[in-house]
Amino acid sequence: MKFFRILLTALVLATVSFGASAGDILRFGPRVGVQLNSMHFNSDAFSSDNRAGFTGGLMLEANIPLIGLGFDLSAMYVHRQSTATFNSTDANDQALVGSDNFKKRDYIEIPLNVKYKIGLPVVGKIVSPYVFTGPSFAFLVSKKAISEAYENKSFDLSWNFGVGVQLFSHLQVGASYGLGLTNTVNKVVSTNMTPVESKQNCWTVTAAWLF
Repeated sequence: MKFFRILLTALVLATVSFGASAGDILRFGPRVGVQLNSMHFNSDAFSSDNRAGFTGGLMLEANIPLIGLGFDLSAMYVHRQSTATFNSTDANDQALVGSDNFKKRDYIEIPLNVKYKIGLPVVGKIVSPYVFTGPSFAFLVSKKAISEAYENKSFDLSWNFGVGVQLFSHLQVGASYGLGLTNTVNKVVSTNMTPVESKQNCWTVTAAWLF
């Protein structure tokens, strides 16, 4: 957290030289969304079979005026279910996938993104598309124990790649793919040397209103 405070402070000091107002530099507001197993460009995307969880929290955005570059930092509560890819040849490991303890996890997630807004002439104040990417740090807040042989890891790291659109200078709607970089499950008791690989990979669609 000290790193994030230093980063945001540096952004503010750097942007003051452009003479922008504080509202143009720093903005914050609520952010909510859903997580999906796969992305479809129709109503099937939000069907019950495809929903992998939900998320909600607060977002802080720091902008560097005139060049379209900025950063956003969020603190989000995330409930996930059935979002992990699980690879193992062990029959006991495969049975784990069907358990409720494996399917459901709760996290406090902190995504930090570099964001570039594409300025459009004439309509830029109404519609402004953007792209973003960055790491996401997730800290488990639900129980660690899955069974006698397995436990959830307390920390998960992923990398987000996303696109979005800003409407009327306040509403931001974005979609991102989170690529899991670390395993989410520990094998506490092993009957063989088969490794367990369980990584969170999912789509997230969010909407944020920034003041």
